[in-house]
Amino acid sequence: MAASRPTLAIAPEQPEIPAGLLRVCFALCVVNLTLGVVAYSSHWWIYDSNGLGIPTDFINVWAAGRLVLDGLPAQAYDWDIQKQIEVAKLGQDFVGYFAWHYPPPFLFVASVLAQLPYSVGYLGWVLVSIVPYLVVMRAIVGHNFGLLLALAAPMAFLNALVGQNGFLTAALIGGALFLIPMRPVLAGICLGLLTYKPQYGLLFPIALIAAGHWRVFISASVTAIAMFFVSWLAFGTESWLAFFHWMPRFSQAFLTEGKATWWKLQSIFSVVGYFGGTGGGRDAESERLQIASLERWKGIAARAGVDVNITNHPLHSESIEKEYLLHYRTPDQPNPFVLGKERYQRYVAIQQECARIELARLGFAQ
Repeated sequence: MAASRPTLAIAPEQPEIPAGLLRVCFALCVVNLTLGVVAYSSHWWIYDSNGLGIPTDFINVWAAGRLVLDGLPAQAYDWDIQKQIEVAKLGQDFVGYFAWHYPPPFLFVASVLAQLPYSVGYLGWVLVSIVPYLVVMRAIVGHNFGLLLALAAPMAFLNALVGQNGFLTAALIGGALFLIPMRPVLAGICLGLLTYKPQYGLLFPIALIAAGHWRVFISASVTAIAMFFVSWLAFGTESWLAFFHWMPRFSQAFLTEGKATWWKLQSIFSVVGYFGGTGGGRDAESERLQIASLERWKGIAARAGVDVNITNHPLHSESIEKEYLLHYRTPDQPNPFVLGKERYQRYVAIQQECARIELARLGFAQ
């Protein structure tokens, strides 16, 4: 089992960067910086030509911080209350929501930024968070070229434009990976601070355990627990209860309704959603649409003679067991994946019935 190494071998000389790569990155860096200046001077960034705030991701950070300063941290998770604060600050309404969905520890950052004037907080957040991003990129590359590479990334401009936390997130992830071999405790602290992005809590622990980086794992765990207790003391039990209470709505909005826009999510699921695929119905109209879609699919499957059903739920469909049976079966034994045409038609019909039940729960007949 591998263990964290005390030292990191560093090359005695900085690697030579190809001239072509330098020119491309320099050009991209100039483009990013130019776009930033143009966006601000043309009123595409922070404030529009009428002096009204432009709705972007940063407004949810400022609004959540404002509610913390007003002594109402739990209300930051209420979409309607949060939007009222956002509209009042921007001076104009907007379609949809910029909801606050981060765990309570990130309210510390939000409350600091909300103490500043909106434009100062916005620019300050971008400029302060880009510093650790640049430092980490320089360290990872091992060359000053890392600074140019960091600023050349097209997403750097987009992150700054909407006031997202991408710079901080990249710095913590990159910093953790860079520090694991030589400073495992500090690497763990980076990962512990990353708990404002709880989805990474599913990825990193498995990787750390598999690689035997126990000092990193313990350090990250202690930091995460400390962040929980500190935020609990600062913002109360209600803020954590509100976070978990509103989490299903975030999941529904992002993963079912596509309100985060599918192109922002890098997964097979989002690709299907981008091209019009849907999950389960979310209202009467979508339930009826699903029933009709399944009816059409039954006809297509019947004409094609479909008799196999391979789903993306291998445990529910026992696909893993069937793979073993397929591997060891003799020529006279049936293929375990073949259901038969009749059973496949019943499978689709059951999905229709599930949709009809959900439709009835919503108080509608088909």
